[in-house]
Amino acid sequence: MAALIGITTYGRDEDNRFPLPGEYVDAVRRAGGIPVLIPPGEDDTDAMLARVDGLLLAGGGDLDPEHNQGRCHESIYMTDAERDGTELKLARAVVDGGFPTLCICRGIQVVNVALGGTLHEHLPDVVGEEINHRLPPRESTPHAITVHAETRLAAIVGELQFTAASWHHQAIDAVAAGLIVSAEAPDGTIEAVEMPEHPWLIAVQWHPELTAHCDDTQQRLFDAFVQAAEELKSP
Repeated sequence: MAALIGITTYGRDEDNRFPLPGEYVDAVRRAGGIPVLIPPGEDDTDAMLARVDGLLLAGGGDLDPEHNQGRCHESIYMTDAERDGTELKLARAVVDGGFPTLCICRGIQVVNVALGGTLHEHLPDVVGEEINHRLPPRESTPHAITVHAETRLAAIVGELQFTAASWHHQAIDAVAAGLIVSAEAPDGTIEAVEMPEHPWLIAVQWHPELTAHCDDTQQRLFDAFVQAAEELKSP
């Protein structure tokens, strides 16, 4: 039976809906998984994770800086206390339980903060604007990624240099204990981390789902994730 992949959605919008870009669903389906959407507000994370085989922490708005020992920068947007609470709890649960997990954009920030790491509140203040990580006002843009050799990420994507879609203004500052850096942007921004002692946890700052339909390098992330979820799921 195909792996069930839980995908976290955005918070409740002004129309009382929990939206999610369809590219996440499409990429999971191409990989052979069955997507199950998880909206914010669920308290029983153990029950949720018992019903799916893998978790995808999706992108979206910013974490409230209160979780990050950070300051309330004017650029911070779309904070959602309900989403923060659910996803931080989920992140700690998948680490403790060795649960197959792929984290994208906001997701990499969630898992890093959940484990005690910190974030840059606004990346251009730190690395400048020679490399655009998003276009104004808030649009995606491509830039180069360098993957560290001999990492799990390198083995999955099969390349150490590629271009990916970027869409963020925050990024990891202090890396949480247990995580290692596995990719960077040309300006030194951390673009991926992984957890060597975990069965399968990879987190990327870029948006592989945006180009996975036409870029095999990006789709390989979803393929490997769904395969791991299938192989590691409980009998």
